[in-house]
Amino acid sequence: MSLTPRQREVLSLMSQGKTTREIAYELGLSPYTVKNYIERIYERLGALDRVQAVSIAVRKGLID
Repeated sequence: MSLTPRQREVLSLMSQGKTTREIAYELGLSPYTVKNYIERIYERLGALDRVQAVSIAVRKGLID
């Protein structure tokens, strides 16, 4: 259940409460690309939404 460095970066920004659009702007990506990253994060973590994904990631030590 490893995440790529970019997925960890997106997840970290999600944990800060940033929107998809804000994450896209900060990383210089399209919002659609960020949406795809988020969907892959959900799949890898077995999460249904942002809150659950961040919670799982914190418990597993993937993000601070």
